[in-house]
Amino acid sequence: MTSAPDWTLQTVPYEDPTAQRLVAELNADLAQRYGGGDATPVQPAQFAPPSGTFLVASDETGPIGCAGVRINGADAELKRMFIRPSRRREGHARRLLAAIEEYARGRGFSRVILETGIAQPEAIALYESAGYVPIPSYGYYRDEPDCRCYARWI
Repeated sequence: MTSAPDWTLQTVPYEDPTAQRLVAELNADLAQRYGGGDATPVQPAQFAPPSGTFLVASDETGPIGCAGVRINGADAELKRMFIRPSRRREGHARRLLAAIEEYARGRGFSRVILETGIAQPEAIALYESAGYVPIPSYGYYRDEPDCRCYARWI
């Protein structure tokens, strides 16, 4: 667990109740944008050491957001990144992304990959401003025209 002056970042199991509430909020947000939540198959063990991790950011008011990383071939894959709407535009997403990259780097990965979609322009803006570049589509949504995939060498 790491702390910043205004938040705490905690590693939790994917099945943790707080993590699952945040994932449910993420899926509700995606359902509004796309008509359904993220259907990418995930197994909780993919987010457990040594395979990956799942992080929850909180402060004195409660949970702020979450993100996980799992192994995808030779890459670390960012999954389930979410910041509650009321806490957006406060820098939490960038800090959470940096924590995921630090985790991946510490485990010897040289690249982080992710999938997002065109109905999430704020996510695309975040990733591009953090140095992520478009890559060919992969994964569950690889054939979806609205899918966008990115990578950053860390």
